[in-house]
Amino acid sequence: MKDPNNTRDIGPRVGTPLWCYFSAVTALGGVLLGLSLFWLGADRLQSLAFQPLIWVVLCMVVVGELRPITTPSMPNDNGAPTSLPFAFALLIFYGLPVVGLVQAVATVVAGGVRGHAPHRTAFNLAQYIVSFGAAEAVLWLLVPEAPAVSWTPEGAQLLVVALAAAAYFVVNLMLVECAVAMHERSTLSAMLAKDIGQRLFVNGVLLSLAPLVVIAMVHSVWLVPLFAFPLVALYSSATLSVRREYQANHDELTGLANRKLLTMRTRQALEDAAHDDRRVGLLLLDLDRFKEVNDTLGHPTGDRLLQVAAHRLTHSVRPGDVVARLGGDEFAVLLPRVRDAESAREVAARLRVALAEPIHLDGMEFDLEASVGIALHPDHAPDFELLMRRVDVAMYVAKEQRTGVELYAPHKDRSSTVRMGLFGELRRALADRELEMFYQPVVSTDGHRVVGTEALVRWRHPRFGLLSPEEFVPLVEQSSLMRDFTREVLDLTLSQVSHWRSQGVRTPVAVNLSARELFDPGLPEIVESALRRNSVPASALWLEVSEHVLVSDAEVVSPTVHALADLGIGIALDDFGTGYFTLARLGGLPVSEVKLDSSFVRRIADEPDGRVIVGSAVGLIQRLGMRAVAEGVEDDRVAEAMRELGCDAAQGRLFVPPVEPADATRWLLEHNERVGVPVDGSTHPA
Repeated sequence: MKDPNNTRDIGPRVGTPLWCYFSAVTALGGVLLGLSLFWLGADRLQSLAFQPLIWVVLCMVVVGELRPITTPSMPNDNGAPTSLPFAFALLIFYGLPVVGLVQAVATVVAGGVRGHAPHRTAFNLAQYIVSFGAAEAVLWLLVPEAPAVSWTPEGAQLLVVALAAAAYFVVNLMLVECAVAMHERSTLSAMLAKDIGQRLFVNGVLLSLAPLVVIAMVHSVWLVPLFAFPLVALYSSATLSVRREYQANHDELTGLANRKLLTMRTRQALEDAAHDDRRVGLLLLDLDRFKEVNDTLGHPTGDRLLQVAAHRLTHSVRPGDVVARLGGDEFAVLLPRVRDAESAREVAARLRVALAEPIHLDGMEFDLEASVGIALHPDHAPDFELLMRRVDVAMYVAKEQRTGVELYAPHKDRSSTVRMGLFGELRRALADRELEMFYQPVVSTDGHRVVGTEALVRWRHPRFGLLSPEEFVPLVEQSSLMRDFTREVLDLTLSQVSHWRSQGVRTPVAVNLSARELFDPGLPEIVESALRRNSVPASALWLEVSEHVLVSDAEVVSPTVHALADLGIGIALDDFGTGYFTLARLGGLPVSEVKLDSSFVRRIADEPDGRVIVGSAVGLIQRLGMRAVAEGVEDDRVAEAMRELGCDAAQGRLFVPPVEPADATRWLLEHNERVGVPVDGSTHPA
């Protein structure tokens, strides 16, 4: 039967329910075997030791233990052993003491050959002893006149043997599946239901041979080995069937479950969850930059890395969780039971840590990183198809935003019903002037002088209220309204800049550019036209380019960036520290300012060596002739640290959060004279 420790050959922790169960079953089996041997007596045992029949059957039992007939849900070294006809025949013919001793020898030998831990071998033996004990109890209860040894069933007594065989099967099934259910944190009913039809058939065939083996034992000891031939045929047929089933449901390279098996297991988990009122989690992992390995070192090296990744993932999940390879460098992990989103995040973090350990292959060291998406049932999806779509969305968000792990969120889903509704309203929003610009001043770290302002777009939706750019800018990028959107943002911003300049506030203003905007070769002309319409000099406008765009599409956007700089517009690198950009790649690009992302700045407070890392980045930025600006500064400790590190400027809620134009105007006018903002527009923005 299936072993409850098929994923890890380590013992359960002391004091856990599984440990108590293992101990109780092992102790019961030991006591039952000891009492039966005591009842048999030493003299009888010694006489049996000299019978060739015992040794022949022992050999058959040992070989049968090493060749179990498995089912698709069982590992190769578990299942119904082909030793069962011979062991059950010993029970019928000689009783529990003899079959107990023979089974003990066979189990220890099989455990040694397979390298099983002592606790596993002991439990395996105990489950056999208890199961055979239940079968013998049925025999003695229904045939009290049966002798203790050398009993051959005849006629109606075969029905008694059938009932004893049923008792063996039921007790053995319950003993093992209870342990498996505890080990995999699943329900007993779910464990019992796995391949129950096939297990009934295989065990029924094996047990039905036992009376024939008894007859052979009575007539001639040399007839017993002849049963090996039909058992070999049965074993070969079952093995071939299981192999075909395995190949159909598992990935050939890694041995993990494939998409088909993941689908079946997830659907089953969702059905079980509906009855138990619990959550099911699905994680989707994509290895970052794995394509570079294949392109540089070839597919054989990439395949070996995938095998290592599969091994690490399998040994980092909980018992009962399912790891699957969906294709390429994409993996999935099914959590049939998960308490909440935080628990799923803990699993995701553990998987990323396991993958991050350096891998040494062919004298080279590799570091694997993964982006992980998480979706939960019923929180995010009621069925498998929607769960897969939403975990895919979460994974791509994690990959695009370089966050590592992302839980599905409707507002980040470009295909959600709400977002599709917003998609249809974009044109109306532009026509009705529903876009607004908020402004966040930037101050110097050496005296809190205003040195710039960042313009941040918002959509004041008539039903949903104020929407952040993350909720609608990706939709704009997918639409045909990109140019109209860019013109609207520039006109709103430059109109406000013109108003401020008329009031004597000449601080430059920065506008964020999306990837789609930078891909447009007509962007310089659009910007130049907006400057003319609003009578604003180019020096009053700065444009921020995301680090992610320069990482992945530097060659494509470089001509546009140069054309913008030729107009006299300042260029800033935004979101530095969120991806894999190196400052050395700025060579040839007209970037005058680098903005340190808030997640990078927070390293000062969150990591022991954060101050060194951030300080090194600031120093390098300044040595390259660029200005360093810290984003997301929210407390005095971080602000003081950035000042001490020599950072040029900072912005964040510590100084002022993003505010509406009227509030921004009031704040700038109040601080204009006190902080001494120059009137010539020579300062830089964030």
